[in-house]
Amino acid sequence: MKREPGPLTLSEDDRRVVAVWAADCAERTLPLFEARAPHDTRPRDAVDGARAFARGELRVGRLRALAAAAHAAAREVGEPAAEAAARAAGHAAAVAHMASHARGVAYAAKAAGLAAPDDPDATADEARRQHERTTPDVRRVLRRLPPAQEGGGLLGALVRDLHAHAAAIP
Repeated sequence: MKREPGPLTLSEDDRRVVAVWAADCAERTLPLFEARAPHDTRPRDAVDGARAFARGELRVGRLRALAAAAHAAAREVGEPAAEAAARAAGHAAAVAHMASHARGVAYAAKAAGLAAPDDPDATADEARRQHERTTPDVRRVLRRLPPAQEGGGLLGALVRDLHAHAAAIP
């Protein structure tokens, strides 16, 4: 028996829409990971897999494995900006399984800030780029996710800001 999508999962079509955007957001910071671990392709594979899922070329099970591998790479890399970039890639792939993982693009903004400690605007600038890349369809899907909870430090604030942006623009 096929289960109906819930508020965190949404439909496969919705997840395909958001997967492309999440992959684009994550890819911007992948060079931070690749500079630290040039032979580790797991985060890049996750981003590529998210795009393949969006095109209907990969199934959810394969994306779950790619997401887990990207998160393993994050744990192993040993540098905060590279770790955050790999986590963004892992979340982009995990969108195939659960739409709420789109919120993981916040890790890309965090990675940008960690990579530029002398630039107080780096995190906000990357978050703004993410907002600018949201299409009306992406915003429609993001609005269907439950509101972000309070707390969560920087990542929580970035997720709430993402939700506010999606709600503010039709």
